[in-house]
Amino acid sequence: MATAPSAASPGQKPISVVCVGMAGSGKTTFMQRINSYLHQKREPPYVLNLDPAVRSTPYESNIDIRDSVNYKEVMKQYNLGPNGGIITSLNLFATKIDQVLGLLEKRCLPDASAATPTKPPHKHILLDTPGQIEVFVWSASGSILLSALASSFPTVLAYIIDTPRTTSSTSTFMSNMLYAISIMYKTKLPMILVFNKTDVKDPSESIEWMRDFESFQAALRREEETETEGGAGGTGYMSSLLNSMSLVLEEFYNNLSVVGVSSMTGDGVDDFFAAVESKRAEFDAEYAPELQRRRAEREAEKEGNREKEVERLMKDMGVSEKKAKGKPREEPETVSEAEEMSDDDDVGDDSEDEANTGRGGAESGLKQRYQQALQDSSSMSAEDASFAKYLAAARANQS
Repeated sequence: MATAPSAASPGQKPISVVCVGMAGSGKTTFMQRINSYLHQKREPPYVLNLDPAVRSTPYESNIDIRDSVNYKEVMKQYNLGPNGGIITSLNLFATKIDQVLGLLEKRCLPDASAATPTKPPHKHILLDTPGQIEVFVWSASGSILLSALASSFPTVLAYIIDTPRTTSSTSTFMSNMLYAISIMYKTKLPMILVFNKTDVKDPSESIEWMRDFESFQAALRREEETETEGGAGGTGYMSSLLNSMSLVLEEFYNNLSVVGVSSMTGDGVDDFFAAVESKRAEFDAEYAPELQRRRAEREAEKEGNREKEVERLMKDMGVSEKKAKGKPREEPETVSEAEEMSDDDDVGDDSEDEANTGRGGAESGLKQRYQQALQDSSSMSAEDASFAKYLAAARANQS
């Protein structure tokens, strides 16, 4: 059995492990096992529980969503069902993500002010998520929580799979694989497939289906023959679909790390943390630069929006000034009328030049002041929206 390497060297950020999985896959028990394992190694993790509907957890949580949101009261107040209550609870908790990150950075990041950086008090951050996997992974609040976490700490997804259920059916196996790959590409985070309950069923068959296309084809044929002999009539359409999907997804399997773990006995936990450390290097090499690029794009987009608002403001001010002057002068119809209008323009040129010079300087200074005000604003997105509404209302009043 492989021995897990040291979780974090002195001065290194802790790594966050987000446990996701289908209902009944043993996710909470797995959380209890890896938490106990780290305590035995005298490396206690920082634990977050993000499941508002769970009655009790077999581990102590440093941050618990149930301390901030009352799931039953949310259901009553908003007249929601179980899944709607979980989503709304997560949405309410996501509004406090800045406080959560502040606590994590205070407790888990190395002390940068120290003369010699010391190792952080916590080397791992463990997150338990709701059993309804789609409620967390595909919701806006789940995306906010994961993105915020990954922006501060190396983050790895642990996708927990019920090994006995998956191995018993090729269609269940394929459903788990499709879900795992879709989550990986949705979150754009490194993922580890954890075949849980290895004390009940050995995961070698499922792993072989992933690595060997011919082995999966043989299992499909055996299932079809069994159903035909049992009078079920076979599932030709389903077999053809599973064949096609397994062939297409074969190249993706090679990029997935796979470990077998027993949450009951603790077998394979060393292998899991070894895989976590390998994903740390993958996160630093591939995912962190992508996060930085997306952050730079968002900043550039914000700056562009600021410039557009300033230009729109100056344009609106110019339109208002033209309206104050009255209707535009009619074009001359004859040469003599044109000469008379030219003489009138010459008389007022000097005074108009002086006025234009003063106006131009005032507009330039005004534009600079608005640009500075927009740049100094700490909550720019909300103020930009309010400012745009103000301009729209002003234009409506003028029309």
